[in-house]
Amino acid sequence: MKTESLAVINCSQLVTLAGPERPRAGAEMRDLAIIRDGAMFAREGWIVQTGARSEIEKLIGSDCEVIDAGNRVVMPGFVDAHTHPVFAGNRADEFEMRAAGKSYQQIAEAGGGIKSTVRKTRAASEDELFEASKRYREWFLRTGTTTIEAKSGYGLTLEDELKMLRVIHRLDAETALRYVPTFLGAHTVPDEFKDNRAAYVDLIVNEMIPQVAREGLAQFCDVFCERGAFDVDESRRILMAAKSHGLKLRVHADQLSLSGGSELAAELGAVTADHLEHAGETQISALKSASVQPALLPASVLLIGSQRYPNARAMIEAGLAVVLATDFNPGSSPTPSMLFVLTLASTQMKMSPAEAISAATINAAYSLGLGDQIGSLEAGKRADFVIHDCEDYREPGYFAGIEHPVAVYTGGRLV
Repeated sequence: MKTESLAVINCSQLVTLAGPERPRAGAEMRDLAIIRDGAMFAREGWIVQTGARSEIEKLIGSDCEVIDAGNRVVMPGFVDAHTHPVFAGNRADEFEMRAAGKSYQQIAEAGGGIKSTVRKTRAASEDELFEASKRYREWFLRTGTTTIEAKSGYGLTLEDELKMLRVIHRLDAETALRYVPTFLGAHTVPDEFKDNRAAYVDLIVNEMIPQVAREGLAQFCDVFCERGAFDVDESRRILMAAKSHGLKLRVHADQLSLSGGSELAAELGAVTADHLEHAGETQISALKSASVQPALLPASVLLIGSQRYPNARAMIEAGLAVVLATDFNPGSSPTPSMLFVLTLASTQMKMSPAEAISAATINAAYSLGLGDQIGSLEAGKRADFVIHDCEDYREPGYFAGIEHPVAVYTGGRLV
């Protein structure tokens, strides 16, 4: 029988991230609002109170489920704000090719990369994609992630993009992981339009975006603004069409070159600019002036064999509310682990463990428009939390390659 109230006690550290009702920037990213020997009380899946164990124990009644954290760290569930979690097949063959010396760009130019996954995804039915994606859902939950942003982008026809977005909605409705859908029909130009790029942009603008909006299948629209994908003018046209249909904007920007994506994100008021490996002082200034959140994806840098990481320190020092995400996908970043991303953020981008946690929880939540519901453990927010087999908040990123969570809860329910 499900109890209506729940108490979590005996936390070595209750990492609440309580603070201002906005994304955290600068020194704020280092303040995790930790309660030592903390505890939390929730009712019907929502947090009622956090505080010292002695305070919370007074609220425990006979019908309350009591969870003993075993003197471990309790933190908000990770919010992964950039993923591609619906696809068919995998690209293990390309992983082997990169090990043999081929670059990600060389593989893509030879017909691999995104287009390889597009062919497999188009051939799969909605039910087949749903079943495959349930497996990946388990990976996210197992590593402590409770909410993800989920992109389409492996269909690249009206029917196949809608198919992917419907799968994302089914996953959100039928599983414990929360999915926030993003339309990414502008992921790359499919082969059938390689000699008529303008016609594919027309298809996105005149058919795909209006239909996605009519069916309410996405909250955001993203575009891969990069050489070999979509240039600034094409990207602007797509994003302006999306904005006119009520979709919020995200941009793959400055990943492989200085593509102009950062400036475009700033110009159009995008919520995030993602990747940013090549972004410099000019781009950082543009993002700051427009309050665009940078979403940094260090796993994709490592896993394609690059050594060019985004300049996270400059972004934090400029006052940007940095976000961290996995970029989970079958090609350039086949990892769903935010724990792995925490490690890379500190070792490769010199973010402190506290900054990395803020970027992976509360700042990511605000980038999805959910900062009032998730991303911190505060009264009035969903009881999405994780018990980590650690005594100190720095350990999840420090002890690398380990699945630290011993229990993951969404809406107060063990999942």
